[in-house]
Amino acid sequence: MNIRTWIGFFITGCLLIFFIQGIRLFEKEWEVRKVQSEQFTKFPLKPIHLPETSYLLDRDSQLFAEIGPTNRLYVSLDEIPLFLQQLFVLSEDHMFYEHKGFDLLAITRALITNVKTQGIEQGGSTITQQLVRNVYLSHDQTYERKLQEILYAYQLEQIYTKKQILEYYLNAIYFHNGIYGIGSAAQFYFQKRVPDLTKGEQAFLAAIPNNPSKYNPLKHFDDTKQRQERLIDLLVEHGMLTSQEGEQIKREPIQLHLKRKVDRFPDYAVYVEHELKQLIAEQEGYTARLHEATDETEIKHIQEELDQRVQTILESGVYIHTALFPTVQERAVASVQKVLQGTGIQGAAVVIDHTNHEIVAITGGVHYKKYDFHRGFQAFRQPGSAIKPLLVYGPYIERYQPPLTKRVNVGAFCYQGYCPQNYGGTTYGWVSLLQAFAKSYNTPAVRLVHEMGIKSAFQYFNLFSFSRVNEMDQKLPAAIGGLTYGVSPLELTDAYTVFQNGTYVPARAIRKVTDKEGNVLYDWKDERTIVWSEETVKKMRMLLQEVVRTGTAQSLKRPKSSFVGGKTGTTNEFKDFWFIGITDQWTAGVWVGKDRPENLQTWERTNPELRIWEELFQ
Repeated sequence: MNIRTWIGFFITGCLLIFFIQGIRLFEKEWEVRKVQSEQFTKFPLKPIHLPETSYLLDRDSQLFAEIGPTNRLYVSLDEIPLFLQQLFVLSEDHMFYEHKGFDLLAITRALITNVKTQGIEQGGSTITQQLVRNVYLSHDQTYERKLQEILYAYQLEQIYTKKQILEYYLNAIYFHNGIYGIGSAAQFYFQKRVPDLTKGEQAFLAAIPNNPSKYNPLKHFDDTKQRQERLIDLLVEHGMLTSQEGEQIKREPIQLHLKRKVDRFPDYAVYVEHELKQLIAEQEGYTARLHEATDETEIKHIQEELDQRVQTILESGVYIHTALFPTVQERAVASVQKVLQGTGIQGAAVVIDHTNHEIVAITGGVHYKKYDFHRGFQAFRQPGSAIKPLLVYGPYIERYQPPLTKRVNVGAFCYQGYCPQNYGGTTYGWVSLLQAFAKSYNTPAVRLVHEMGIKSAFQYFNLFSFSRVNEMDQKLPAAIGGLTYGVSPLELTDAYTVFQNGTYVPARAIRKVTDKEGNVLYDWKDERTIVWSEETVKKMRMLLQEVVRTGTAQSLKRPKSSFVGGKTGTTNEFKDFWFIGITDQWTAGVWVGKDRPENLQTWERTNPELRIWEELFQ
């Protein structure tokens, strides 16, 4: 060994002595004065927050999706067997219950090793330090970060008990394959709750976090098993197990039973996340604040604050109970796919149980992928004649209560330069209200709105939840679907639920949001709005029924139901096709078109919207 090496070791030894003595003095002074050092003011500790997974449940409380940035199921220390606790304490930090956040001897040994290797190979970290690293700091291997880690660990021990620190640690550590915490590890690798793990399985899981890549059971099972056995030997050496018990645990066969993350029905799950944001905004005052805000900067700030609040809720591990009807959702997705696959045309379907105003199914489009553009609630298109029941005939009948045999003029109509035309430019003279509705003639619809006044018609129309309809739309072209921005498939289908009994309540996907203990955190407090009288509803249902009997939807193969009615809608240049239909239990809407609107006249005679609706109810 040359002289330079000897000098290096001598200097290192001196530094180690000064370092250890300095830490001892530092610790002693801290204990005496019971005050935080000036150094700590640079590293203020926030409360420990470990993001958890949240769960989406269907109408029968069955899990259909897990959401959140982290796959973690938090478990209390009381649920974690003492055997498993001992494994981690003995293997990772055998002085855990004696030190005050850091272990001087362990740090010294690590420093000596690092000097020998001329790098940072070991850290000498306690369980408290590892928790600090997982929660507050990075995993960079630098001496500056190590000092921060020690300071944080000391302060952490002043705030939390050893039991709390161990609980946080066991829920924070990484088990590879996107799994955090012992609760999720037990589920993912064995499909078990932590208390149900055998001792062999507990030791096997305890082997992973020391080096998750090296001990990843899916790629290096034998390495993980070998470390498991070394951990068991360690317990034997310390008298926590007899040799016979240790050998028996090691002989226990380890069979992995992987549980993949549940992620079914992405079309519905994405909408639920959207609705959750609406629900939180409504109940925590963000909606009111946004309505009152006038400055763009203020609006942006409120929206960012809301996004952070939603993220916090999702990271708290909530259960979102929904109205999802899995078989109906599957049929809705399959129906759109079957009719439109390979055509280059898009579409969306929405199904609402109008007896309790719940969204049971919603689709995002052909070959929809999670978090893509969702056509069910994000696509706003002109509704065409599908708007007539809501803006024209409903208000007109409510105001005048005419018999459906009343004659209306289907001839040419012009007002202040606006001259709508019927399909093909045809005129038909005088026909009954029933026929005008069933055949979806345009000129009588505009005449009726003109007669009662566009503002009067919109007094009823504005009772529904059309988010992009505004005062600019209060013009005669609206009577046949001419709106500035349009409506979404969900909004239009939702509005049609009024024809069940004349009252309107916004349809929701979310029934309630609860915490892990079942306490209700959020649920909708919607009020019922009376829109139509009983007589108006009766007449409107007759009109809707006539559409599928003799009108524009007469080719529809009707499902077995005591009532089937609906309304078609086709926009200018055949850019959009709609059909909103009603049965005894369901209100279901279908939209067909392209994301970039273009003429689809060649598809008109195939009635894709009716075919999708038929498939839904086969």
